[in-house]
Amino acid sequence: MEAQNYSNHRRFVPMFHGVLFGILVLTLIGSAVNLYLSWGDHQRIYSASLILVLDIASLMLFVFCRVFACKAQDRAIKAEENLRHFVLTGKLLEPNLSVPQIVALRFASDGEFVMLAHLAAEEKMAPDSIKRAVKQWRPDLYRV
Repeated sequence: MEAQNYSNHRRFVPMFHGVLFGILVLTLIGSAVNLYLSWGDHQRIYSASLILVLDIASLMLFVFCRVFACKAQDRAIKAEENLRHFVLTGKLLEPNLSVPQIVALRFASDGEFVMLAHLAAEEKMAPDSIKRAVKQWRPDLYRV
């Protein structure tokens, strides 16, 4: 496996992000066309509209599954990085750091973590800028 760094740290799952999302979008388009073609037919309008509603619900489920999993992981990462900062300095992370900033800091090695956390809080660095500032990358291979 290739070493993780800024250019390859994003996780892409082809079956989820590509195939499943593609199927959901194509099904949504097909069900919308089906509803449009069924508009004047009182026998088909109910089933066509029900299929469209179910497709919309499936697409919402797809999005919420991803959002909820990432939110739970962000919470765990925040606790882990707060503990790491406490172990290294004896103090908790600065309270004005946002969750996205803390999540970005997880890639910094112990040697640069404290300095980068302070800099991120002081300069209100964007998460992407924090990741780009990391010199010695600490991989996170368990992110969903």
